[in-house]
Amino acid sequence: MHPLTQPISPDAVAELAAVRRRRAELYESLVALEQALAAPASGLEERWGGRAHRALVTLADDFAEHIAVTEGSEGLHQAIVSAEPRLTHAVAELAADHHRLTAAVAELVAISVPPLTPTEVAVIRDLGMRLVADVSKHRQRGADLIYEAYETDIGVGD
Repeated sequence: MHPLTQPISPDAVAELAAVRRRRAELYESLVALEQALAAPASGLEERWGGRAHRALVTLADDFAEHIAVTEGSEGLHQAIVSAEPRLTHAVAELAADHHRLTAAVAELVAISVPPLTPTEVAVIRDLGMRLVADVSKHRQRGADLIYEAYETDIGVGD
């Protein structure tokens, strides 16, 4: 049995609770974005753009908080790598996702400021739905990592 599968310390329990909260918030942001992207836009581009932009700003904030909880100097990733060096590569892949996904969210926030043309709506929808899928895959890889490290499911909010 590896060290993290021993009884979880009170600090780790608190850290996992913080991760669960951020995970649920991130999920809610993804749902709000998907709903905004799926809403009718024909003739409503300004209203659609406002809703999509607000959802993207919220997602950007929640994703930044997710990164702070996982990558901070005393964050979850550091705890996992310290106790389980074999998971270093998986943690590095998630950190690389963070950089790529942060850039994608920032790009969408920048281009979604209303007023929008129908062509811009189509581009934002396409990029936004790809982002929703990519963040969902990232969340799953993170859940897999935590399960491998702690043998616990953090699926709250799914």
